[in-house]
Amino acid sequence: MSTTNFEFLDALSQIAIDKGISVETLLDALANALVAAYKRLPDSAEEAVVTIDPDIGEIRVYGQELDENGEVVREWDDTPDDFGRIAAQTAKQVIMQRIREVERDMKYDEYAGREGDIVTGIVQQTDNRYTLLDLGRVEALLPQAEQVPYERYDHGTRLKAYIVEVRKTSKGPQIVVSRTHPGLVKRLFELEVPEIASGIVEIRAAAREPGHRTKIAVWSNDAHVDPVGACVGARGSRVRMVTNELRGERIDVIPYSDDPVDLIQNALAPARVREVRLDDVTGTATVVVNDHQLSLAIGKEGQNARLAARLTGWRIDIKSETQLEEEEAGVDGQEWAEGEWIVDDEGNQVWKPAEGGESLSAEEWSTKATKEPAADAATPVSEEVAGPDASETYEAGLEAAAHAVGVAEHESVEDAALDLAEESAGEAVVEEESVAESAADAPEADA
Repeated sequence: MSTTNFEFLDALSQIAIDKGISVETLLDALANALVAAYKRLPDSAEEAVVTIDPDIGEIRVYGQELDENGEVVREWDDTPDDFGRIAAQTAKQVIMQRIREVERDMKYDEYAGREGDIVTGIVQQTDNRYTLLDLGRVEALLPQAEQVPYERYDHGTRLKAYIVEVRKTSKGPQIVVSRTHPGLVKRLFELEVPEIASGIVEIRAAAREPGHRTKIAVWSNDAHVDPVGACVGARGSRVRMVTNELRGERIDVIPYSDDPVDLIQNALAPARVREVRLDDVTGTATVVVNDHQLSLAIGKEGQNARLAARLTGWRIDIKSETQLEEEEAGVDGQEWAEGEWIVDDEGNQVWKPAEGGESLSAEEWSTKATKEPAADAATPVSEEVAGPDASETYEAGLEAAAHAVGVAEHESVEDAALDLAEESAGEAVVEEESVAESAADAPEADA
């Protein structure tokens, strides 16, 4: 027993307390390192074991002889005379290395099970690739892909982020965080709403366009608790805290429903939905709204409709009452080619043919729809004069002639039919005048 060994144990104990590592762990690491140092000495045994007395700090080396099965058949004390000097040189290097390894393992274990959790960090460094957040004992990596567009991360700013992944590397744990993940909104509400933290209120679904707008559907397990009111808070205090953390991102809180129709209606808020038609085969929901609610249901650049589709899991097709009536009635009993009403860059509704081609405004669409009725009104032959069979024959002949003229002159069938109808109307007027003159002359001849 020596004073040096006691000082060694005291120093080892202090290191263990400061770094949060047990003394036994450090002694085991030192013993393994001393075995390697002993085997580098000349005339050392092929097999050896080092023991360190935890009470007095005495270090001993025992050489071993093993049989074919690996059992120890003989053991002797083979401690070198100057092994204390070798132990002192090895101890510092081994202990520092082991401390670093243990600290890395402890940091990894601390964050390994926290994927999906929220952390608060301070911005340390920002460049075009990533932003580093100081979490205290470790640093978190916020990649460019996980950053909200137009958000600035100034040095020293306190920031909340969502843990996406924890990687174990040779330099320690690498924690990847996100500011765009929908889970960030859920975790922020858990921090602000005690009913969510306790499980009374649940966030059943969430859809987010980072930096712009988020929709969440909430459900209450207690009939006496309003889930939307619990999340919004008194005068919007709770949802305002989440909005401030997300730097002004708009948040819509809607009640969740197991009925897809009710859920879709709620998801399209603030627009009021008149009717929802579901197609289970294609997974499409046709939503009918009043004409003045169409732009509100679609949202700016289709944002409201996109978020509602992500929230509900249905493909949502929004139509106004007028559009639905025109599609169902067609034009003169004829259906238009496949297409859809869309909103152009200027915010106007236009008809986009499915097969491509130029889009039509609502005014052009209506003008084209009234062309055929105008052509029919110009037809001079009535059923009272020619009878129903003659009328049908005339119209069939007119349509065939119009098609032939249109092909020959590269005109549309509608335009050709309109021209022929005008010519026929003129001829009919001449024929009627001739008949009238003949009738007038007849009495004079009889007289």
